[in-house]
Amino acid sequence: MNAFTATSLPIVAISILLIASSVQSTEQQDFINTHNAARSQVGVPNLVWDAAVASYALNYANARKSDCNLVHSTGPYRENLAKGSSSTFSAISAVNLWVAEKPYYNYTSNSCTGGQQCLHYTQVVWRESVKLGCARVQCTNGWRFVTCNYDTPGNYIGEYPY
Repeated sequence: MNAFTATSLPIVAISILLIASSVQSTEQQDFINTHNAARSQVGVPNLVWDAAVASYALNYANARKSDCNLVHSTGPYRENLAKGSSSTFSAISAVNLWVAEKPYYNYTSNSCTGGQQCLHYTQVVWRESVKLGCARVQCTNGWRFVTCNYDTPGNYIGEYPY
């Protein structure tokens, strides 16, 4: 190995780590920003990223890589799950799927309307949920699996999200 190669390898390795960290950091901000944009619309305080919750989310997402099935974990957090077939199915795409349920939530009756799903949305804006951790992985079938976990858990029957 020549002197150039010996000194170049550590620099290349550090550069790869910095790029991976930057991508992860950007995705983390996308998860946080998209959640907090929805929360601000209803006057709910911002979520903060939590490393322990994110670690739990990543471990569970990795466990789903082989089948990409939307099966909830039985962990200590509330969670929203999503999957998409496109390589462009991003953090923003997943959160926007959940937020798109907003028109189906009726605050007056505290229920979903017209037989539609709205509980993903109510978890996004749940006031007592203050910590967020999410992960996005590529499954073996090429799809993307996303999980976001919330601490303190929300969506308690009979309680209003905000």
